[in-house]
Order: sequence, then C-alpha cells, then structure tokens
Amino acid sequence: MPRDPLIALVGKPSSGKSSTLNSLTDTTAKVGNFPFTTIDPNRAVGYLHIPCACSRSTLPHNTPPSHTDPPPLQRRCKPNHGVCQSGTRSVPIELLDVAGLVPGAHEGKGLGNKFLDDLRHADALIHVVDVSGTTDAEGKATRGYDPSVDIAWLKSEIVSWVLGNLMQKWGGLKRRHTAIKATAVETLQGQFSGYGSTAAVVARTLDKLALKQPLQDWDNDTIARVVHGFVDEKFPTVIALNKIDHADADKNVAKIAKQHSPERLVLCSAISEIFLRRLAKQNYIRYTPGSEFVDTREDLIENGEEDGGGLRELDEKLKSRISNLKDMVLYRFGSTGVNQVLSRAADVLGLVPVFPVRNISTFGSGGGADKDSTGHEKAVFRDCVLVKKGSTVADVYRKIMGDAPMAFVETVGGVRVSEEEVVAVGKLDILSFKVGRA
Repeated sequence: MPRDPLIALVGKPSSGKSSTLNSLTDTTAKVGNFPFTTIDPNRAVGYLHIPCACSRSTLPHNTPPSHTDPPPLQRRCKPNHGVCQSGTRSVPIELLDVAGLVPGAHEGKGLGNKFLDDLRHADALIHVVDVSGTTDAEGKATRGYDPSVDIAWLKSEIVSWVLGNLMQKWGGLKRRHTAIKATAVETLQGQFSGYGSTAAVVARTLDKLALKQPLQDWDNDTIARVVHGFVDEKFPTVIALNKIDHADADKNVAKIAKQHSPERLVLCSAISEIFLRRLAKQNYIRYTPGSEFVDTREDLIENGEEDGGGLRELDEKLKSRISNLKDMVLYRFGSTGVNQVLSRAADVLGLVPVFPVRNISTFGSGGGADKDSTGHEKAVFRDCVLVKKGSTVADVYRKIMGDAPMAFVETVGGVRVSEEEVVAVGKLDILSFKVGRA
C-alpha cells in the first residue's frame, strides 16, 4: 500500500532548523487529529498550502452570485484535517527532524550513525542553511563563514555513506551479478533497497547517466558517478537559505545562486515567521501565514475599520520591530519564505493533491443528516490526500481503502474512470470510490 510522503529537515546546529520546523508545524487555525497512525518523537506534522478544489469555477453549481462573493462550495468547505481559508487549504504532511549533522557524519562523528539511519526513510530533504555566515561548520558563532560549504558537504556525507557501503561489497556483488546474469537495476536495487529505494529510482538514475559499459566493467569513477546520481534521485533536496534579514546574507545568497538551480533555492526567515504568528495569536496584528501583508490596529482604522478589527494596541518597541521586519523581509522578498520551503519540496517530489468524496454530485460525505434545508451538503471536500506524480487511480484507491475490493470509480460529472489512469492537478483529482465487486 502506498505510504505517506516523508520530508526530512536537515541542518547543522544553529542553522535555524528548529525554528524552520516549528514554523512549518505551527498553524494559527484549529485543526483536527492528523491522519498519520504513528508519529515518532523526531517526527512532526507540517502543513502544505495548496489551492483547494472548492474554489474551482469549473465545478457544477460553483459560480458565485457576484464577483465579490466566494464560490458556494468554498463557503461549505470543511476539511477533516487542516483548514481551508479563502480557497487555500493546509494539508498535513509528515516531517522528519534529522539531528546530528556535522562534518564526518558518515564516519560516525556527532550523531552521524543516527543521522544517516533516519535519513534513509525520507523521500526529499529540506536543507536549512545559515546564509548569514555567522556559524561555522559545527554551528559555533563566527563571522564571514562561507555557507556554500555546508551545501557541498551535506551531499558529500550522504555520497560517502552510500559509496562506502557499496564498495565494501563490490567484489562479491560483481561476481554474483555476472553469475546469475542479472540486470544492473536488479543488482543495484539489491544494495540500495536499504536506503528506501525502489527499482524505479535505480532505473531513472541509470537512464540519466546513459552508461555504455556493463556493470562488471565499471571502474571506481563510474561507480562514484552512479552513487552521485542515485543520491540526487533518491534524496532530492530543497535548500532553505535561512536568516535572509542578516546584513551579510545578500553576498552569500548571490554566490550560492550561481552554484545551484533556482528551483531548489528558497529564501526564508523562520524566526520572522514565528514572530508574526505569535503576534497574530496574541491579537496584536492580522496576519495570514506565508503572506506578504501584516495589518496593525492603526492600518485597519486607516482602511475604514473603526474598531481596528478588534486588535490590541502596539507599544513603540513592537511597532519598530514590525516596521523593520516589513522593510528587511516582507517588502524585499514578498514573504518570510517559510511556506514556500514546504511547497518547493512538494514540487520537487511532484506531489499531487487528490480529493476523495463519497458523493460525486455534491462533493460531500453523503447522507441526509449532512444536508441543510436547501438540500446542499453542509460540508464538502472533507478529505485531501497527497500522492506522488505518476500515481494511478488504483494507487490512490489503495492508499485510501487498502485491500478492499473496488467496484468502480467516478470523477466529476459522474464519469467512470479506469483504475489505470494517472491523476494530476485538475485532472482526475476529485474521485469517488465504490467498494465491492465490479
């Protein structure tokens, strides 16, 4: 049965990893129990923000009376897990807090063995990097440190770990490969399965490398290339450049931007996000997590809200801090960047949100007790699951229903769909499953 995606946060001490994790797992909205069966002490639940299906104008009976009104379905969207605010839905996703990242982890330094053992369960990594350059490789206070070094040695540690394990067995592995006439994918998957790999991951790795030599003829350089490619494929990494409000951050960001794909880089200030959320909870400001806008009591009065939205008065110290944060972070970068970190990781994994419903006509859970006096469902789009890119309708069914027999599947309009069809954003992502024999 397909498992839930797992995203690991890694980073050296004092990089801001804990602040980033706290800002990803905290939510200002009330939520229900998360949908994961067990959570270890080093696991947490983050909230991925996605466009909710309830806001789609293409759905039946979802045209608002006027352009200023929210779509009818949006008013009745009540997720079982997370929340939906104005068509933006927060979907729970499992996060793994990986500790012990220091140079030499593959040799057991720090908490190296635990770090690498935890890492094998991850589908993608978020590497939190202190882009201010004020902490050295071991997280000790300094000035002028080059944070691009941290990015290089994270991959180096993982590659050294995988390569070292592989080379210890290479002689016997090569002889067995030749004797049983196995394919390169079969032989490598036998070694890489311990890292949570699949044959598909190994096959993609080899396809991208386009190697001509048979496995038994690979030299050490070729083996190293294969391991580098495998690490890239198995552990796709988003680099969260944290502490962007520091004076030295700009030059370090510029250097790193020249070395890495922009699709893998996110600028963020986790401490700023935590500060804003705390003030919002204390009713000092109006702030939506991840937004570029912060409204104070004075702002709302100026915009015509006589009571200032019921917000509390700010003292001069808080006013100054908010003003500086706006100038140094929100106005310069468009947001604190924290929500974008998780969104980028989901993009790297190619995650597709799918909305399973019982009633494909009303998008609700069905049953007369769940309808209002007008016959409309009181609550629609109660559930949302995340599946990997390329997942079929059958994959989604197994994730939700397990081994129960499937009779048929319907999508919008009551159209029946094949279990082999692939789901995608806006395509076959609203599904109703019927259990039983076809």
